[in-house]
Amino acid sequence: MAKFYLTTTLPYVNADPHLGFALEIVQADIIARFHKLLGEDIVFNTGTDEHGQKIYQKALEARETPKAYADKHAVNFEKLKKALNLSYTHFIRTTDPSHIEAAEAFWKRCDENGDIYKQIYKIKYCVGCELEKTDSELTDGICPIHPNLKLEVIKEENYFFRFSKYQKPLLEYYEKNPKFVVPDFRFNEIKNFVKAGLADFSISRLKEKMPWGIPVPDDENQVMYVWFDALINYISTLGWPKNDKNFEEFWGTINNPNAIQIAGKDNLRQQSAMWQAMLMSAGLPNSKQIIIHGFITSNGQKMSKSLGNVINPFEIVEKYGTDALRYWLATLSPFDDGDFTWDKFKEVYNADLANGLGNLVSRVAKLCETSGFSYHVIPARRFEEASPLGGQAGIQEQVKKELEKYRFDEAIKKIWENVTKANQSINETKPWTLQGEELKKSLRNLVLMIDLIASDLKPFLPETAEKIEEQFKGPKIVSKEPLFPRI
Repeated sequence: MAKFYLTTTLPYVNADPHLGFALEIVQADIIARFHKLLGEDIVFNTGTDEHGQKIYQKALEARETPKAYADKHAVNFEKLKKALNLSYTHFIRTTDPSHIEAAEAFWKRCDENGDIYKQIYKIKYCVGCELEKTDSELTDGICPIHPNLKLEVIKEENYFFRFSKYQKPLLEYYEKNPKFVVPDFRFNEIKNFVKAGLADFSISRLKEKMPWGIPVPDDENQVMYVWFDALINYISTLGWPKNDKNFEEFWGTINNPNAIQIAGKDNLRQQSAMWQAMLMSAGLPNSKQIIIHGFITSNGQKMSKSLGNVINPFEIVEKYGTDALRYWLATLSPFDDGDFTWDKFKEVYNADLANGLGNLVSRVAKLCETSGFSYHVIPARRFEEASPLGGQAGIQEQVKKELEKYRFDEAIKKIWENVTKANQSINETKPWTLQGEELKKSLRNLVLMIDLIASDLKPFLPETAEKIEEQFKGPKIVSKEPLFPRI
C-alpha cells in the first residue's frame, strides 16, 4: 500500500485557534481524505508549539508555570478535531518527552556535522514572529506582521546554525525539484531569498533570561530556540530517531521523499529553507513539497486582538455547522488572501448550500417519496453508471485533477456545476408532471447525479456526503430534515 504523509504547522498555544489556522488544517484534511480515498496509508500530523518566549511571557502574565499554561491551552486546539471533523492521525505537542528526545538527537547530529557554533551577537527580535528581523524586513523600524509589538534588541552569547553553508545545496535541491514549493510565485520568492545569500541564525537562548525551552545538549546554560525545536516535530511525530521503519515509510528514503507540508505565507522561509537546511545537516531526506496558503483578513483588515476582529472558528461552527465552514474555506483561492465577513458568509451559505445543494437533495428526495420510486442499483455501481469517464475512488476525473494541484476552489466549482445542472434538470423536465417509465427515468437520472455529487464531496464535506449517501442508498428514498436550513 502506498504511503502518504502530510503535516500542518504547529500553532502556538498563546492564543485560541483562529480562522487562519482553520483554513490550513481544513485544506490539509481535504488533501488527506482525498489520498485515503485513493487507497493510500495516511499519516496526517498536526499539534501545538509550546516553547519559546511568547509562551513564557503569557504564562508569567497568567501567573502559571509554562507547562501548566501550555497544558490548559493545548486542549483548545485538540477540540478542533470534532469542531471541524478532522481526520488527522497524529497530534504532537512539543512538550512531549518523545519530541524532546528527538530534538536533542537532531541537535547532536547537526553539531557532529560541524554546523553548530557559539558566538556573541546583537539582533532585533520580534516576539510575535519568534524571528530575528533585518532592517530590510521592517517598515519604519516595525515588524509589518506584528505592528503592535515593540521589537526587542537582544545581545547575548548563543549557539548558531551554519545556514550560510547550505545556500548552494538548497538551490540545487530547488533546481532538481521544480514543484517543491507551490504556488510558483512563492517558490520564486524563496529562491530569490536564498540566492541573495544566507546568514547563520541563532538556535539557542540563555536559560537565565528565557528558561522555557528544550535544554541544549551538554550546556545547562542554554535552551533551544523555539523554531529549531518546533520544526523537528515533523519527524519526531513519526518516532524518529527510534522508529526507523515508520520514518522511512512515511518521510521517505533519500531518493524518494514522501513528506508534504502545508503552511501559511509567513512560514515560507522557515519551512522551505531553514528546515530543509537543517535536514541536510542532519543527513536526513528533505521534504517532498511545501504548500503555501494565504491569510484570511476580516473585512479587509488583518485579524488582531487589539482591533477586536479575530474570528473564532468555533463560533462559525456553532451558528452554521461544520460543513458550512469547511465549504467556505474550500471556496477560497488556496494561495491568495481571503476575506471574511459575517454577511458574505451568510450569503454563500444560503446561495450555495441552502438553496443549491440542500434544496436539490430535498426536492429529489420528496419526489422519490411521493412517487414511491425504488432504486435497485447497488451503490458500488452507481458512480460507474453516472460517470462513464470515471475517476479514481469514485471522484470525477476533473475534480481529481484539481485536487492534485491543491486547487480546492476549482474542484468545488466543478462539483457545484453538477449541483446547478441537477437543479436545472428538475426545472426543465418537471418530473412531478411525468408518469410511469418517464417518471422513473427522470428520478433515476437525478438520483445518479446526487450520488455523483456525494462521492465528489467526501474530501470536502464528509458529514454531508455521508448523510446524502445514507438517504439515497435505497431501495426506498424518503425526505428528511434539510441539510442546510436557510438562515
